[in-house]
Amino acid sequence: MWITPEEVLMANALWVSERANPYFILQRRKGHGRGGGITGLLVGTLDVVLDSSARVAPYRILHQTGESQIFWNIACGSSRKEITEHWEWLETNLLQTLSIFDNDDDITTFVKGKIQGIIAEENKSGKPQEDEDPGKFREAELKMRKLFGMPEEEKLVNYYPCSYWKGRVPRQGWIYLSVNHLCFYSFLLGKEVSLVVQWTDVTQLDKNATLVFPESVRVSTRDTEHFFSMFLNINETFKLMEQLANIAMRQLLDNESFAADRSLPKPCKTLKNVSALKRDLDARAKNERYRALFRLTQDERLDGHTDCTLWTPFAKMHVVGQMFVSNNYICFASREEDLCQLIIPLREVTIVEKADSSSVLPSPLSISTKNKMTFLFANLKDRDFLVQQMPQNQHYSPSLPTAKKGLLQIYQQDVPEELGPKVTREKMKEESWNIHFFEFGRGVCMYRTSKTRELVLNGIPESLRGELWLLFSGAQNEMATHPGYYGSLVEQAMGKCTLATEEIERDLHRSMPEHHAFQNEMGIAALRRVLTAISYRNPSIGYCQAMNIVTSVLLLYCTEEEAFWLLVALCERMLPDYYNTRVVGALVDQGVFEELTRECLPLLYEHMQDLGVISTISLSWFLTLFLSVMPFDSAVVLVDCFFYEGIKVIFQVALAVLHANMDQLLSCSDEGEAMTILGRYLDNVVNKQTVSPPIPHLHALLTSGNNPPPEIDVFELIKASYEKFGSLRADVIEQMRFKQRLKVIQSLEDTAKRSVVRAIMTESAFTIEELEELYVLFKKPLARHDPSLPYLEQYRIDCGQFVQLFSALAPWSCGLHTNTLSSRLFRLLDQNKDSLINFKEFVTGLSGMYHGDMTEKLKLLYKLHLPPGMFTVIETLLTRPWKECNSPKDYKYYLRMWAKEKEPKKESIKDLPRMNQEQFIEMCKTLYNMFSEDPMEQELYHGIATVASLLLHIGEVGKKFTNNGSKKTEAQLPSAVDALQPEREDSSGEGGSGQSLVSKALAEAQLETPPPTAAGSDEEAKDDTSVSSYSVVSAGSLQCEDIADDTVLIGCMSGDAVDRRRGSAPDADWSITFEQVLASFLTETSLVDYFEKKHDIQSKMTACKSLRAVERQTSTSSDHDFSLNTH
Repeated sequence: MWITPEEVLMANALWVSERANPYFILQRRKGHGRGGGITGLLVGTLDVVLDSSARVAPYRILHQTGESQIFWNIACGSSRKEITEHWEWLETNLLQTLSIFDNDDDITTFVKGKIQGIIAEENKSGKPQEDEDPGKFREAELKMRKLFGMPEEEKLVNYYPCSYWKGRVPRQGWIYLSVNHLCFYSFLLGKEVSLVVQWTDVTQLDKNATLVFPESVRVSTRDTEHFFSMFLNINETFKLMEQLANIAMRQLLDNESFAADRSLPKPCKTLKNVSALKRDLDARAKNERYRALFRLTQDERLDGHTDCTLWTPFAKMHVVGQMFVSNNYICFASREEDLCQLIIPLREVTIVEKADSSSVLPSPLSISTKNKMTFLFANLKDRDFLVQQMPQNQHYSPSLPTAKKGLLQIYQQDVPEELGPKVTREKMKEESWNIHFFEFGRGVCMYRTSKTRELVLNGIPESLRGELWLLFSGAQNEMATHPGYYGSLVEQAMGKCTLATEEIERDLHRSMPEHHAFQNEMGIAALRRVLTAISYRNPSIGYCQAMNIVTSVLLLYCTEEEAFWLLVALCERMLPDYYNTRVVGALVDQGVFEELTRECLPLLYEHMQDLGVISTISLSWFLTLFLSVMPFDSAVVLVDCFFYEGIKVIFQVALAVLHANMDQLLSCSDEGEAMTILGRYLDNVVNKQTVSPPIPHLHALLTSGNNPPPEIDVFELIKASYEKFGSLRADVIEQMRFKQRLKVIQSLEDTAKRSVVRAIMTESAFTIEELEELYVLFKKPLARHDPSLPYLEQYRIDCGQFVQLFSALAPWSCGLHTNTLSSRLFRLLDQNKDSLINFKEFVTGLSGMYHGDMTEKLKLLYKLHLPPGMFTVIETLLTRPWKECNSPKDYKYYLRMWAKEKEPKKESIKDLPRMNQEQFIEMCKTLYNMFSEDPMEQELYHGIATVASLLLHIGEVGKKFTNNGSKKTEAQLPSAVDALQPEREDSSGEGGSGQSLVSKALAEAQLETPPPTAAGSDEEAKDDTSVSSYSVVSAGSLQCEDIADDTVLIGCMSGDAVDRRRGSAPDADWSITFEQVLASFLTETSLVDYFEKKHDIQSKMTACKSLRAVERQTSTSSDHDFSLNTH
């Protein structure tokens, strides 16, 4: 490619000149290509060690004039072909022009100007993504593809110099991080090291430092561990590794890799040797941190951030921090944690104005909102730019109707007199919050400070609970920007019958049955609508047990619409992946909790692991936020803290519960005893400040015993959790979640594999190890993955993918006919006609070929040439696109399908339908192609020709019996006899129209090989009128090389014979049975040996894996373009 002219002082250092003319020199780098000797070997090593291999192309073109010792590098190339094209263009278009100039300086100026003009023109018309990357980075990407055989779709994100530890020896080289792979290459003194790891195979990613491995990154897979060290910037490299591995895990989890954010901001400066894809991923990571910090929706993107100060009227001081501006919000976070946080939705902004600057208050900016609050920012570097941007981003939505009451207010009972002091305390809480609202503001624009946290930890008054939950969770913003969404969703969802709706109906009356709000139809109906709407919004998640418990609590304090948006915030942001079919998020946090227990309570951790308690307790605690294991009035206080602090408060309280019961737990001898201790403790966590009538806790009634333990105040428990474990940070938890997500998702994949293999191992003759290897090969080219389906249905492949696997694994090789045969087998296996087959169906097809006896194999071959295997147009499915069904899954269909599979199947050979002449001809073609590469080729040709001739006779005889046995008029009978007369008169007995069709079919099968180049001899033409299917394929002197010549015999017949055969058509009355086919095949020893021969699938699987290693099939996320498309 052309590059901006660069000055080169030493033209021949490490380079070899290959072509030259008065103005230009084409050079090849030493150590690249043929030859090179010891010098080339050293240069190759230096290229790796001294940071040049990935940055220097192996070919270049220099410009030189006269006696000048200064050269200009004007083009480079990764291949000889590319650089030759540039060289030829220079010779054709510039040489003659340059000869006109008299001055060398003018020549150089002209060449440089011309090259820069070409580059500018390419930038106008070229691809935006490629032009955005610097030239040297593109060279590295080309080198990666060449070294590791990567396709064009595989995008390089970034590359770094590092050492790879192979044994005890570090190999210095380059690590390439692409969307789907981690690759490493090293070439030192003739020794080459090449490594490729798919991100979807990574089970653990760690950054650590040991005596053996200095500060290093460990990449673990199921089979091995890889260590990389000596990074120039290990933190940047490790962060990128984490991000790419996380994308791969998300893809495995829900088959939806992170979609490209088309409107990510472009960086102010172009970073040298960093791809646009890397910048996109960096911006994406910033977006995620920004959304998590301020609890914003997934479609919110960060436009930029800048340092500034915010005047806080409640503290009478300027707070230093950062302003964040996105498409719908202006946010502020103080540099000192928890000092002050602010969220201003642009829909609330009324005035944005620049105040007068002064030495005390430089570059101030005033923002006023609808609720009469004014925020004063100062020390803004880009104030003018911010003012221009903000009005464009304002979004106003119509005001929502005033919310009605939550169920708790509707069913509020009179407060007993003895609760009078508690009511007074509740009023004091409300007054404290009113004072807070007066000082810090109320609503979405409220200042959030340490005072806010203190009030939350002391308990939110019941009258404000719904409002503050909406505010702290970010649900209020989402509800305000989607007016009417919930109502329309309910209208669409209600009345539809799915698996989710049936599960919801089953759990409605189990949701807080002890609370009077859910002992009537109003509360049940509200719960039904909210749960149905959320399952309709996320059909891949549907409904998960524990949702009903959380939602019922939300409905007590909020309206239906508010409860819906709170549930959205919980499921999609605050507790990601918790409420899906595999509760992946809860399993991840269970792993995080175990790790925290090991760090904070090491002695207890070891004992609890022996008992297996942690994994049992944590799921119920986290899935329901303690609502199912604590009295309601106590658990709801934890929910208050959760909506403000996030998941870290749940971890803190869980650790505090274990710590409080440590002595008793250490003395436990079994899991049941430990569970009883923890259950009794949690049952007696009380809220002594509640004003609500006590609600009986069913679990407590069952486990209280004769001597219940002392009561524990929930506020004391929360205080203890902050004192002992308050150092937990949200970013640390997210880091731990990432590590656990790798383990959990890979573990779930292994579980799915084991479940599928167990389900089909009794129905297949393959060993367990072979089935596991086949499963891995089956799902690698995955295009369709739905984790919500049963294990057997989660991974399915379409016809195109099946054809690839069949070609690689099947023992029946049919040359060019393989695709046709595999598409027929696909149709045969696709019993539900959805154009997809699962692993069980795939194994069923292969098992018959590898482990069936001769009868089973012939039966499969026979069926492949009957409907639905054989269509009129064979390639229909190969070109037909698969249509994704977006409608909810019909689970009843799967139940019917499973029931049908369990029914006993007794298919005998007599049940198979008869085969007509056209289908028989196609089967003969298939057999001919199957035998074409076999060592016993000639014997097999002879055998199939004999069998074909025999079956033709059987079919003809059967047709005569059928005709004679039918009730026809006397006028019809002679015509039938006359029709058969030519066959009886044929001298060889094999010249009938049916036989000629078989001959023609075999000839076509031969013509699938390269066409013949010479015609047959006159002698061959003379004998052609009596040629039979036998003589076509089994002449005594026939050799493999002579097949094409024999094919010509069919095409070199006399004119009458040609006309006769062209006019022939399959006989509609002709047919044979499978029993006749089987009996005929048994007469030929060569055919019996062929179909009784055992095949080894292990060698095929090994070859298939090797082929994929070369081809580097990319996964689905390669199709997602992470590049910028902004203009």
